[in-house]
Amino acid sequence: MARLRFLVTEAEAGSRLDRALAARPEIVSRALAERLISGGAVLVDGSPRLKSHRLEGGEAVEVELPPEATLEPEPLEIPILFEDEHLLVVDKPAGLVVHPAGSTRSGTLVQGLLHAGAEGGEDDDRPGIVHRLDRDTSGLLVVARTEAARRALVRALADRAVERVYLALVAGVPESDAGMVDAPVGRSTRQPSRMAVSTKGKEARTRYAVERRWPRAGVALLRCRLETGRTHQIRVHLAAAGAAVLADKLYSGRDQFRLSDLAPETLPEQDEVLMHRQALHAQRL
Repeated sequence: MARLRFLVTEAEAGSRLDRALAARPEIVSRALAERLISGGAVLVDGSPRLKSHRLEGGEAVEVELPPEATLEPEPLEIPILFEDEHLLVVDKPAGLVVHPAGSTRSGTLVQGLLHAGAEGGEDDDRPGIVHRLDRDTSGLLVVARTEAARRALVRALADRAVERVYLALVAGVPESDAGMVDAPVGRSTRQPSRMAVSTKGKEARTRYAVERRWPRAGVALLRCRLETGRTHQIRVHLAAAGAAVLADKLYSGRDQFRLSDLAPETLPEQDEVLMHRQALHAQRL
């Protein structure tokens, strides 16, 4: 893996990190610079920084550069629930990264989608992609097969004409049967890998309804409907509301839970069955 290392010059001091990287001949593209930063491939004095970080003279910058080779289709086993000449709807399994980022360049959903005929868009790393699911979130994802379909899907998402419904098991039992979290979401200034409710963030609204409660376990099953589509939105909003998604390593602080905690009377032999990924599933699209 190629690495770029340099010390910030006096001429670069005061520049935003993403702009300084884009000016480097090894990177050139502002979009690539932003992807490298968000993917954790950029360190400034040994620590990740936001793309808006203002550089100081003498800082040491290290960048893990992606391979120069173009993406190749891979016959990944991805359940395709619907397809026609315009688009695909796939059921993404948990643990699968949607598109290449940082050092992850192969084995992503995108390689499998290329094999299935996805295309469209100016970003070679994200052909046909119009929205994402986090690596450990499972469920439905719509993908374009043509540029015209991609543009139409992007417009539909921007116009909020696409309904996205998720199921979430959460540590916390809301008192009301339904509600909405209306709070802006932005990148955490303390931990760039996390998002947070922030007055400097973008507007974000998540509606939820309680499907079932397990009071003894302190667990509930929620049906969540996105009105906006911010990074980690449901996970951030539910954690802020005191009902973090179970086994969410970033926002709940608990990386697993026992399935028997939900219904010990009906699952007496399941004490050791653990769930190791966040209990969030994109159920309806």
